[in-house]
Amino acid sequence: MLRLYDFLPSGNCYKVRLLLTQLGITFERVEVNILQGETRTPEFVSKNLNGRVPVLEIASGKFLAESNAILFYLSEGTQFLPQESWERAQVLQWLFFEQYSHEPYIATSRFWISILGKADKYRDALNQKREPGYAALNIMEKHLTNHKFFVSERYTIADIGLFAYTHVANEGGFDLSRFTAIQTWLELVKAQPGYISIKQS
Repeated sequence: MLRLYDFLPSGNCYKVRLLLTQLGITFERVEVNILQGETRTPEFVSKNLNGRVPVLEIASGKFLAESNAILFYLSEGTQFLPQESWERAQVLQWLFFEQYSHEPYIATSRFWISILGKADKYRDALNQKREPGYAALNIMEKHLTNHKFFVSERYTIADIGLFAYTHVANEGGFDLSRFTAIQTWLELVKAQPGYISIKQS
């Protein structure tokens, strides 16, 4: 059985739980509290040298880190990852966009405000993250204005990757009310078979 080292509030961890559930794959979930330094112990670092969750234990001593790499691994040969090379490259394009242009601003803001509860401490840094965070949302909005999903007009891991932190962007101080195409897409994702919320383990 697969074992997922997980922190429940994390969007990166949620991506993996969501896909595993939608694939109908049974897995053992191991809660790792990042707020208590549990990813920095020698035992955990032996599983992921970068000391972060999620980590998927595929077999004894075989560990895979980085949420979007895990999504790619799990979706291989399924309806969640296209087989055609151009479409696969587009999926990767959006997953790279999520980690480089989206997550550092929207997810980090949420972490400081809603998980750490230290908005005042990080106020200046939060202000610096507003513009690039909204820039990422604007890119998504423009794409979704003419597309149902991000790649090939169907639900893929590109959608899972971007959904995780977008649907809780308000917890990081981002207002989604003017992003009508994003809001429509969020509801489409929530309507997918096997959908679970970020609070479900």
